[in-house]
Amino acid sequence: MLTKAAVTLAKGEPFHLTDIQIGDPKCGEVLVKIAGTGICHTDLVVRDAQFPVTFPIVLGHEGSGIVEKVGQGVTSVQPGDHVVLTFSSCGTCKNCQNGQSYACVNFFHLNFGGNMSDGTKRLSIGDKDISSFFGQSSFSHYAIASERNIVKVSKDVPIELLGPLGCGIQTGCGAVINKLKPEPGSSMVVFGCGSVGLSAIMAGKVVGCTTIIAVDIHDSRLKLAQELGATYTYNSSVSDSLVEIQKITNLGANYSLETSGRPEVLRQAVDCLASLGTCAVIGVPPIGTEVSLDIKTIRQERTITGVVEGSSQPQVFIPQMIELYKQGKLPFDKLISFYKLEEINQATEDAKNGTAIKPVITFQ
Repeated sequence: MLTKAAVTLAKGEPFHLTDIQIGDPKCGEVLVKIAGTGICHTDLVVRDAQFPVTFPIVLGHEGSGIVEKVGQGVTSVQPGDHVVLTFSSCGTCKNCQNGQSYACVNFFHLNFGGNMSDGTKRLSIGDKDISSFFGQSSFSHYAIASERNIVKVSKDVPIELLGPLGCGIQTGCGAVINKLKPEPGSSMVVFGCGSVGLSAIMAGKVVGCTTIIAVDIHDSRLKLAQELGATYTYNSSVSDSLVEIQKITNLGANYSLETSGRPEVLRQAVDCLASLGTCAVIGVPPIGTEVSLDIKTIRQERTITGVVEGSSQPQVFIPQMIELYKQGKLPFDKLISFYKLEEINQATEDAKNGTAIKPVITFQ
């Protein structure tokens, strides 16, 4: 079938709106009519070829929508179901078998390799194949996904709102709830107040952190961080946030999260910790980026851990986040700005300059 999509034709180029051909769902696959899809920093990193991909490609990996058609063997969803699309995983490696699909040994190949899980492509323009992304390519009116990366959700929340739960919001919330697991009354510092960092702040409030410090360079984002649960905010472009953090926490923070992908910020996120503190590394710098740390800091019983997709089991965690949203405890809708598909290039610019925190493309 023909469908309209935003295609990246070459490295660094603006999204190009055109009709593409999308195949029928094969065994274990699902065709989804996309209602909304978030724009994530990773989409822009891949567009600019900081990760190796094959162009042309249809990006987008925070899709949500309604099941249109299912392939042979699909049992978990049927046409008409509301679903959120998330990352791909193989389901057969040791980590997947242990319920840790976020650490799938085939993660990079399945999500960045350009093919569907069976190694073939589903998208084309004329006789030219187009690469897929994260097993969904949701910058399109319709998307093919694997049953493994589809999560059925309730119909009592607007479906176009839910796409970012599949990656960005899942990553920030999950880093706190699933990975760090702070004790009630503990202290936490979040470096970077984009959608991931702000989601972490909301999650910190949910789990009972009593000191939540937000660090960013945009006053508007710091204001929102305070509204969402931060107890202190610091603009690192005008003050030494590390000194201020040490004053507030006395001996350092129990937990920190680095979401910016900047090596110098990661150094601060480690240095601000108390003994026995843990830093979660979430930001995505270019491949090959190195960071300098004082070994003495690490030797004082501090831990640095990477986090992928919030260490989440999406089939469990996405419904949990929706329930928290319905209870008023996770107001992620405050992060979202809606754009039409025709406005996708403006949406990416707004994301880059800080005007929009989580742009969501709608297809109504």
